Amino acid sequence: IASEETEPGVGWYYTNWLTELSRNTSMPTVEIGKNIIDDFVDVCNKKCQGQKTTLSVVDLAELSMTVPGGLSDFAKATSELIKNDNYKVVSDARYNTREFAQSSRIDQVDLVDFARKMDTEEGRELADIIVSSVKYNKTSKSISNAYGLSAYFPLKKMSRVDQAATLYDDIGMGSEYTSCIKDFASLQLGGQVATSGSPAAGSPLPSLLGTLLGTSQQGASQAGTDLITNLFGSMLSGSFGGLTGIGTANTGFLSDRSFDDEAVGAYVQNNRLDGSSLLWTMGDDGRRKLVLSEEQWSLIHDLDLNVFYDDGEGYIDLGLDNVFEFDGDGALIGEYDDTWLTINGHIVAYYHTDTVENEDGTTVISGYVPAFLNDERVKLILVFDAENPEGYISGVIPDYEGKDTDTEAKSAIALKDGDRLDFICDYYSYEGEYQDSYYLMEPLILSEEEGITIANMDIGKETRATYRLTDIYDQSYWTQVIP
Repeated sequence: IASEETEPGVGWYYTNWLTELSRNTSMPTVEIGKNIIDDFVDVCNKKCQGQKTTLSVVDLAELSMTVPGGLSDFAKATSELIKNDNYKVVSDARYNTREFAQSSRIDQVDLVDFARKMDTEEGRELADIIVSSVKYNKTSKSISNAYGLSAYFPLKKMSRVDQAATLYDDIGMGSEYTSCIKDFASLQLGGQVATSGSPAAGSPLPSLLGTLLGTSQQGASQAGTDLITNLFGSMLSGSFGGLTGIGTANTGFLSDRSFDDEAVGAYVQNNRLDGSSLLWTMGDDGRRKLVLSEEQWSLIHDLDLNVFYDDGEGYIDLGLDNVFEFDGDGALIGEYDDTWLTINGHIVAYYHTDTVENEDGTTVISGYVPAFLNDERVKLILVFDAENPEGYISGVIPDYEGKDTDTEAKSAIALKDGDRLDFICDYYSYEGEYQDSYYLMEPLILSEEEGITIANMDIGKETRATYRLTDIYDQSYWTQVIP
């Protein structure tokens, strides 16, 4: 019995299933597991509404007999897609797959969902094999496409690829799967390095400082296949275009890829976002718009509004929210109303993490607010759903910011009367240098009588808003500041 997602801190509820077991000590194992899971999910729904809850019973004996062959076939077929100019197909499937502990970027995904999203014969066969091995599975309403078994597949944090591949080799998961994730990560990293020369890529600072317009976009929009190929080759010598967290110590996977530099160069040349096009133009209706071709939009996975506040000495980063509007022709409208998320009237930095579309047509949006709770650094988990469109705090987890860990903490911290919340934010100088994380406004002392109110409020005219677009290589770009 195990959970794909981070378990809420309330723990398992032992009373009912132990009582049932005492009444029938010959109860089949799967039925015991079913009772444990039903109680766990039901109690979590009551005590920590909105937190993502998963638990499943897996027959490891059946799994060990049936999954290795199916996983090997799936991995080989996926590698062939990557090698034959279909990296985008794999990247799109990976992006749309249910991911767990998203705020920690540990790249754990539901294996059934990923296999189905690949839409290949091998993927469908693997999904069926895993579903057969998962004897019972239950989730909360705030999570979808979680079928009971997760695995590592890179996208958000490539510095972990070598470590994951070594672990999977040690436990005998199969060389075909580790080769597959190395191939994917190699082409993804090549795409990031090749586009890192664009002022629009990698940082919002050129947008804030007004240096996007009229700046050479070499490396993103004008670089040819030869240059991109040379950039990829330079990675083997330890040059990674300034990418954070990437170096020779954690990119051994590049040497094990199953395709050459020229293949990477040609693919990235034909499948990359033109950073020089992220400029606002005036539409016929008098509204600012970002106009991209359908092909360029197809290279974009994520779109979030990124708002900064000018405090007279630098820029406060208020985070990312999934707020955007398109016109009837598919152009992004460049408008911002100077409002942002607040908690009890306190402006906070907020970071959108995921949006879940439920089968009944309702939507659940999740994100987090960085803060110190009684001097402990935490993330306040916010949920916006049909029953609570204004949002609520569903849980609190420790934030291991700056610490090298893959462990995702349980949401074991409960807010109570008298707690002190110090909201924090990232801060940049006018020269474009990151300063540090600083306290944002005065502390908030929680009061049971006052409660907690989440609302969008006008924060004044000293704002700078831009949109962050994330492409198929997980490279981020920023538009010009919205005029």
